[in-house]
Amino acid sequence: MFFSIVIPTYNRQPILAKCLQALEAQTLNSDYISGYEVIVVDDGSTDNTRAWLAWAKLPHVKLVTQEHNGPALARNLGVKTAQGDTIIFIDSDLVVTENFIESHAQALVKAQAKYGSDRVFTYGRVVNTANFEDPTTEPYKITDFSAAYFATGNVAIARKWLEQAGLFDPSFQLYGWEDLELGVRLKKLGLKLIKCPEAVGYHWHPPFSLDQIPSLIDKEKQRGRMGLLFYEKHPTLSVKMMIQMTWLHRLLWGLLTLGGRLNERTMSSFLRKLISRGQSQLALEIARIFLNWYNVQAVYEAYAEKKLNKK
Repeated sequence: MFFSIVIPTYNRQPILAKCLQALEAQTLNSDYISGYEVIVVDDGSTDNTRAWLAWAKLPHVKLVTQEHNGPALARNLGVKTAQGDTIIFIDSDLVVTENFIESHAQALVKAQAKYGSDRVFTYGRVVNTANFEDPTTEPYKITDFSAAYFATGNVAIARKWLEQAGLFDPSFQLYGWEDLELGVRLKKLGLKLIKCPEAVGYHWHPPFSLDQIPSLIDKEKQRGRMGLLFYEKHPTLSVKMMIQMTWLHRLLWGLLTLGGRLNERTMSSFLRKLISRGQSQLALEIARIFLNWYNVQAVYEAYAEKKLNKK
């Protein structure tokens, strides 16, 4: 197998540097790994990403660029540029361990032997961390668990299945769902998800602060609108549950936020106290309650707009 690691990036040069340096330090022991490359797709960054890459001259890295069109088109461009028969998708704020590629490769080979088929893909473990200096020291937490079938934070898959499924849908121009939507199409092709906890990636994000809330709210609104697009493409109950477009979700999150009364304004003092006590992660988990209410509302607002436009 020859691996192509596809990484879309947008204005993340400091953590991208750690991401790429970790990929340069890979230990490959298996005879069935012939090599690897790293395809960085710069999605119109305005920081010094391109200048740093030119200066760093990392042996495995190839840079391709596009205008700022989002991760779906960026990943598609990365796959089309790639030379490998096996693609690994990670995000540009993920720092991996030295046996990362090796672990994915071993898991793919074992799964193919076990099931007598190459209709498999591997999903590695993602550990969230706010430790920029030494992200790989973060322990795994229950909040790091993911039940997603196909998520591009840490996944390895044969290139041919991506091409047969049709790659990512560029209609997903806002934040969210483009990878899970592709997952629905991959599942229809009969691909089996294989968990690979040995392939660990540490997903860095800055410690939570109140000034992040406006951008987080905007992301939730975008996710809601893209959720409706996801449902329009695959109008099934499972997708409806994923995007939280049910009366149960509306009732649940409405109750948890007291109909939206618990929000970024009314909760700011409490969240600020938690942050000042060094409990920024707890503050974020609490904030996710009202952030998710914005997502649920956005789904229904997008649905109402759609119905109105059809009249």
